Amino acid sequence: MAVRGPSSSSRPYQLIVFGASGFTGRFVVEEVARSSAEVPGGKLTWAIAGRSRDKLEKVLQEAAQQLDKLQVDRQEIGAEGKPELQSEVEIIVADVSEPDSLAAMCKLGLVILNCVGPYRFYGEPVVKACVENGAHCVDISGEPQYLESMQLSYGAAAADGGVYIVGSCGFDSIPADLGVIYTRDQFKGTLTAVESFLTASSGPEGSCIHDGTWQSAVYGVADSDKLRSLRKKFNHKPLPVVGAKIKRRSTLFYSNEIQQYTIPFMGSDPSVVKRTQRFLFEEHQQTPVQYGAYAGVGGISSVIKLLFAGFIFFLLVKFSFGRNLLIKFPEFFSCGYFSKAGPSRKQMEGSSFRFAFFGEGYSDGQDPSQGKPDAKIRTLVQGPEAGYVATPIAMVQAALTILTEPDALPKRGGVYTPGAAFAKTSLIKRLDQHGIHFSVL
Repeated sequence: MAVRGPSSSSRPYQLIVFGASGFTGRFVVEEVARSSAEVPGGKLTWAIAGRSRDKLEKVLQEAAQQLDKLQVDRQEIGAEGKPELQSEVEIIVADVSEPDSLAAMCKLGLVILNCVGPYRFYGEPVVKACVENGAHCVDISGEPQYLESMQLSYGAAAADGGVYIVGSCGFDSIPADLGVIYTRDQFKGTLTAVESFLTASSGPEGSCIHDGTWQSAVYGVADSDKLRSLRKKFNHKPLPVVGAKIKRRSTLFYSNEIQQYTIPFMGSDPSVVKRTQRFLFEEHQQTPVQYGAYAGVGGISSVIKLLFAGFIFFLLVKFSFGRNLLIKFPEFFSCGYFSKAGPSRKQMEGSSFRFAFFGEGYSDGQDPSQGKPDAKIRTLVQGPEAGYVATPIAMVQAALTILTEPDALPKRGGVYTPGAAFAKTSLIKRLDQHGIHFSVL
């Protein structure tokens, strides 16, 4: 039996939201408050952490006000609304540049929800502190280089300590990773390949993304060569290809599946799904599912705008002065899609996402090593605004799953993808109950 992490009796807080005063962190705090009754006994013990006590106090105040506006059941957040939330949720001062403060924080909590990015700059100290001090950790990184580097550097130590480090527990990449697992579980036979198509909708207020995600993209593209050299260090054998080899689509194409122009998805989903499939193959002898990820961009006018922005982006990202320009003026260089202010609440309320999954494989009784796939399946994962509504929901439910379903996690601790960590848990059901819906079409 593997060593498990800390027991709840040894630490005062079940969850700690680190980086709670950041743009995404504030919404994670609200989501924890809304979900605080979903633990055995109905009373979550939790704290928020960050560099500034004053800012953290303001976060609690604003969270309580927002919960009141939404008419959330006050029993779920501490009985009497705003005063209770502010008095019952502890504030911890911790800074990524001060290892002692991170160690002290990690000794107080069972699960750390790390919202401090870009993770390539600020993520490792938190992972290190969690592993060394026996706290589990989830983050919402969409940065493959960081995610895979943490697996390489801390996987063995996390396993030895019974600690679960689970990256990409936000929109990148829970809908995609668990969407593939859901599709496999619903398929009657052996699923061998899946293509996903992401589309997003916005209301009359439009939509945008906070520039923290933009910064991660800038540095990620700039460091793509380092990612390739990092992957060589794992010395992985190629995963076996079962069934017809999945076809690579062109850089820009019209998708009949979603009836709009489409490009390969540029985020971490393909790498996260592949890591999950490797784990399931090596640990559970499951047939690896090939995966292709795409995103719809709309009609001709959107394509023209995308081509212009993409040309400028890839021209500038190669040089340090160009990267500085991209970071300084995200709204201009992304045609308004990213901004330093981030989306308003009205924009978030009017936005949603849809992930359509098209899978193929071999029906029951058919030999996957013989002939072409003979069965298909289509599934859907859909939910609210991706970055600051769906992401906090996914992150908080992932953390609560670690907290409440330890026996359904992998037998050993380690650095995992969401699909590897949560394949045998009720996380999909939890997400479905919180507005991220999984269905077969």
